[in-house]
Amino acid sequence: MNSQETNTKISSTSGSGGSVPPESGTSVAGFFWDLFKIFLIAFLITAPFRLFVAEPFVVSGSSMYPSFHDKDYLVVDRFTYSNWKVGSINLKKGEEPKRGEVLVFKYPKDTSQYFVKRVIALPGETVQVFQGGVFIYNQEHPDGYKLDESYLPENLQTQGIIGKNGKLTLGSEEYFVLGDNRPASSDSRVWGVLPKEDIVGRVFLRVLPVEDFGIIRGATY
Repeated sequence: MNSQETNTKISSTSGSGGSVPPESGTSVAGFFWDLFKIFLIAFLITAPFRLFVAEPFVVSGSSMYPSFHDKDYLVVDRFTYSNWKVGSINLKKGEEPKRGEVLVFKYPKDTSQYFVKRVIALPGETVQVFQGGVFIYNQEHPDGYKLDESYLPENLQTQGIIGKNGKLTLGSEEYFVLGDNRPASSDSRVWGVLPKEDIVGRVFLRVLPVEDFGIIRGATY
């Protein structure tokens, strides 16, 4: 029993007995309309992704050296911290930023600018910069403890005067953030606490340079 194959073929019209009318050319207006539709579809796909899930940022400056360098290309996770709500229905409750995570946020003094820093102290905690180190006071450690910041260059000291009597207590939605390059960083020691509402997301991926490509994990203490 012979099986019959069905193929889709394209036949050339040259040399055939019948005549084929010339194909109508695409108008310039039609070309640009098609191009516009392509860009519109691409925007409708990527815009929600960047707004709610992830967004690229490029590091400018050396305030996070040696963890990040000038011109590093980072991807920021906007999803983890975000709350999704429709009317009175909570679709997703965002996680809270953790100590040691690196954030991208709107600079509280000028929200048109974006900064990248590391979370040092959490809401409700008291933070102190003392004798070249950072001390945290909370319910678990009422007498305070010194952070072991192994991501900092050896022998680098943290200097600065914060709050009253050298201590600063954070509100329920406030964070204390520092750059890893402490001598060259404008951070919570200079301009104060970071309100939660100004947080864009956490850095979770470095794309460039290629040799440093990889997932970014928060520091552990």
